[in-house]
Amino acid sequence: MTIDINCDMGESFGLWRMGADEHVMPHITSANVACGAHAGDPTVMRRTVRLATQAGAAVGAHPGFADLQGFGRREMQADPAEIEDSLIAQIGALAAIARAEGTPLQHVKAHGALYNMAAREPRLAAAIARAVRACDPSLIVFGLPGSPILDAGRAEGLRVAAEGFADRSYEADGSLTPRSRPGAVIHDVDAVVARAIRMTRDGVVLTADGRPIELQVQTICVHGDTPGAAELVERIAAALRGAGAGVAPIGTWL
Repeated sequence: MTIDINCDMGESFGLWRMGADEHVMPHITSANVACGAHAGDPTVMRRTVRLATQAGAAVGAHPGFADLQGFGRREMQADPAEIEDSLIAQIGALAAIARAEGTPLQHVKAHGALYNMAAREPRLAAAIARAVRACDPSLIVFGLPGSPILDAGRAEGLRVAAEGFADRSYEADGSLTPRSRPGAVIHDVDAVVARAIRMTRDGVVLTADGRPIELQVQTICVHGDTPGAAELVERIAAALRGAGAGVAPIGTWL
């Protein structure tokens, strides 16, 4: 039983600061680095890649809608071909920075509204998968279990990883509870740790109304902008190891 722990990182921009990357990074195995569209800038991107490399975390691209004001969490309607072009530019920019720092990219995980839309819209999922393959066919695509993004990745010959969210609430269909609804983000540390263990060990998660649903995952996300994120991630990693799970970057074992 092996699991990857990923976190969205590098989401500061200019003088504006988001998250506690320096404190979270030592406890994760994969860093999803914002690529300058929904957050991040070239300096933040390079600093985050350096942090990940120093901490032994694998580096992945975290592209999203070009929506700094909305932090990439507002749904936007665009031609899938335009989305594909935007993602190639974003992934390519981070790949160049990673290459300058002497480290490869491991994976791609779409951000926010783009991630959620691709989980229900096959045409958008296909555009993301094409962009990833065009940049580097060795990259792993992250997505919700059973979602079109994983199907699209497989269709393009890519490795895919089903992702669970320890600190997010789920609906009965396996989708994430919208952030606009109360309880969408879980702040009880003990509950989040318990959910991470259950996802990894049993392949099960409780929905917002308390019903168990099957959720087979290879990587678990914890959000770096959650208050107390560093302590939370450290506890999750320790608890998973205590439950007998190996915790390692997904590219080393998938």
